[in-house]
Amino acid sequence: MVDSTTGLDPDDFTTLRLHESEDRVHAVLDRPEVRNAIDADMVTELHTICAALEAAPRILILSGTEVPGRDGTKKGLFASGADIGQLKERRRDDALRGINSTIFDRIAKLPMPVIAALDGFALGGGAELAWAADFRLGSESLKVGQPETGLGIIPAAGALWRLRELAGEAIAKEMLFAGRILDAQEALEHGLISSVHPSDELLSAADALADRIATQDPLAVRVTKQVFAMPRDAHPHVDNLAQAILFESEEKFARMQAFLDRKKRGSSS
Repeated sequence: MVDSTTGLDPDDFTTLRLHESEDRVHAVLDRPEVRNAIDADMVTELHTICAALEAAPRILILSGTEVPGRDGTKKGLFASGADIGQLKERRRDDALRGINSTIFDRIAKLPMPVIAALDGFALGGGAELAWAADFRLGSESLKVGQPETGLGIIPAAGALWRLRELAGEAIAKEMLFAGRILDAQEALEHGLISSVHPSDELLSAADALADRIATQDPLAVRVTKQVFAMPRDAHPHVDNLAQAILFESEEKFARMQAFLDRKKRGSSS
């Protein structure tokens, strides 16, 4: 059924499963047969979601699906990386097109926040997809890293600059140059994720974070995200301009009046 707000039809997607509500879209990476490897079809479907969320902004949650473990049990997995079969066939012109870097940058620039719920492995392109999110929550079984140099390439879809910004130069170099894989606690200590949860509580934690975001004024959240991404020399000028817009919004007046009314009732009780 097509969502009337976004125009998204879950039946049109083959590599992602969609769950939608009024204030969020949850996209589940769903290629368990190849450990959720990111292929050209998934990139196309992520572009479709971005187009819808640019037109009608909502929160985006990204997560993986369960895959069969070696012991026969189901285990959570975000994404094992880019599809190596397709990656092996790509040549110079494909690299210059920035196939994965373009979609990850588009995800990073979505109007409303993006939450990545990372269970199990988030490697290579899967990790770079996670770095593009505004928030990353991890499960206790998380393993995250950039093994690209072991395959004779570089992580060219954001890790070479986002990792340094997120975690600092020292650990970024270990991950990028030496292929170090971090577990959940290490990722938390280095600021790559904001919290750790049991696998069966991870999506509830992502929804709880989305709930907190959804209680804020959507326009104020959108403006805050845009201004936050501005270069240092744009501040404070862009802050003042953004605040000038919000100072005239009806939502600002309504929310501030509601705050004053609650304060007045509290002081008189």
